[in-house]
Amino acid sequence: MIEAGGLGKSYGGKEVLREISFTIGGGEVFGLIGPSGSGKSTLLRLLDLLELPTTGALSVLGEDALDGEARFRLRRRMAMLPQKPVIFNRTVHENIAIGMKYRNEGRASIDARVRDALRDIGLPGYERRPARTLSGGEAQRVALARAMVTDPEILFLDEPTANLDPVSAERIEETILALNREAGTTVVVSTHDMLQGQRLSGRMGVLMDGRLPQIGTTMEIFHRPATRNLARFVRVENILDGTITGNQAGEVSVEVSGKTFCAVTPLLPGRPVSVLFRAEDVTISLDGAARTSARNVFRGSIRRMIPSGPFMHVVIDAGIEITALVTARSAEDLGLSPGKDVWASVKATAIHVLPREG
Repeated sequence: MIEAGGLGKSYGGKEVLREISFTIGGGEVFGLIGPSGSGKSTLLRLLDLLELPTTGALSVLGEDALDGEARFRLRRRMAMLPQKPVIFNRTVHENIAIGMKYRNEGRASIDARVRDALRDIGLPGYERRPARTLSGGEAQRVALARAMVTDPEILFLDEPTANLDPVSAERIEETILALNREAGTTVVVSTHDMLQGQRLSGRMGVLMDGRLPQIGTTMEIFHRPATRNLARFVRVENILDGTITGNQAGEVSVEVSGKTFCAVTPLLPGRPVSVLFRAEDVTISLDGAARTSARNVFRGSIRRMIPSGPFMHVVIDAGIEITALVTARSAEDLGLSPGKDVWASVKATAIHVLPREG
């Protein structure tokens, strides 16, 4: 559906995007995640053909999207929901129907499709309401309906639930997934909300500083990030520097501040590396002799505990700092508190090893 090769975009000599290359298949929900200012909105505008790239090639729906004659045809086969959608000072019906009117569709068809769209977004019977009286979540859903009723083959969504309450955000996510599932619409969604990216996307690309350092499944992105900066962005809590001291058929020993980690990587001894593992992959126990299949077990003392909704981040001083994530109920059942001695374990297969300079 989309194939980008070496896309770049500059404004006034300032390079905003550089060497962006990826493909998106038909019927896929593809996520773009990245921090604010990373270039996500700019990239969506290029893909939606609202702007032309400074460099690179772009194919959309099998056509050269940079061909002047093709751009108009292609744009009628796509739709975009911007981060701050425009709501016209008209009725809800008129707001949703505007795209179909430009396509000269008949009144009966327009009325039926607006009615169906309102049902799909959970606002049945809102046709005659003044659109400017809607809440933020309702207005966002109306803008989504306006994009949906033209039956786009590709739908672009730029931060579709930014600044919405959780209930409104959940309704919009459900609508997006239903559209993809039932109509087979290809969806490209940008978000800085990593959990939303996981909920919606099968694959995602991470945009950082105008580049796309990694594309992959959510498991690959969140558990095997390609760079340290990317690991920090996807909130890998444990990032420790060390050196490989041995490699036996791909099972390595990594020395980190006097502690030895067992991990799996083809990297050779003597290589400076970083070992990365997520807090949820760390198991806390009170009995060091407890049976565990983990190859990495460290004794330490709880330094601090940080509440996070129904979970608790537990920071352990084991000569190195290790952060674990447990449910608040488990923390209570174990009697965890600052100063308490515990054992922290992590499986070798849960550790991701990245080469580093120096």
